[in-house]
Amino acid sequence: MKQSKRARLAKRYDEEIRPALQKQLGLSSRMAVPRLDKIVINVGLGEAVQNPKLVDQTVGEISRIAGQRPVVTRARKAIANFKLREKMPIGVATTLRRDRMYEFLDRLINVALPRVRDFRGLNPRGFDGRGNYTMGVREQIIFPEIELDKVEKVVGMSITLVTTAENDEHGKALLDALGIPFRS
Repeated sequence: MKQSKRARLAKRYDEEIRPALQKQLGLSSRMAVPRLDKIVINVGLGEAVQNPKLVDQTVGEISRIAGQRPVVTRARKAIANFKLREKMPIGVATTLRRDRMYEFLDRLINVALPRVRDFRGLNPRGFDGRGNYTMGVREQIIFPEIELDKVEKVVGMSITLVTTAENDEHGKALLDALGIPFRS
């Protein structure tokens, strides 16, 4: 059986971050220490109604960024004003877990976010009250996997970091320890 190599950030979490967080948050069990559960990448494509090719292009781009094929999300109901019919493709989403999740987060923190023009840090108010954090990325071209020549339309995406934290303070402590660059 082939032994897979652990993601650098996952290894760092187990060896350094988890014990430090346990001490910092005053938790008695190491299983109570918050950890990253999954990362959800979601792209809404309102223009897919006029340009159906946009969905295929975005599926390819998110596949390269995430390392796995996303699912195409479809409209639940028809809205005449937007020329939207039921079951029309209007978005793309994927959920990353385990090593793929840590590898994506590592690339996001160390490669993609520093490429954002005038980047001053992420807004610390993106928490939902349960320790999960959502951020918006305006352009998919900040990821090095995307070839600028082949991009037809620049699309934004929302990236949600789902944690096992009980509250926002624990979630922020975890994300700070993982190296998420929050604005001060």
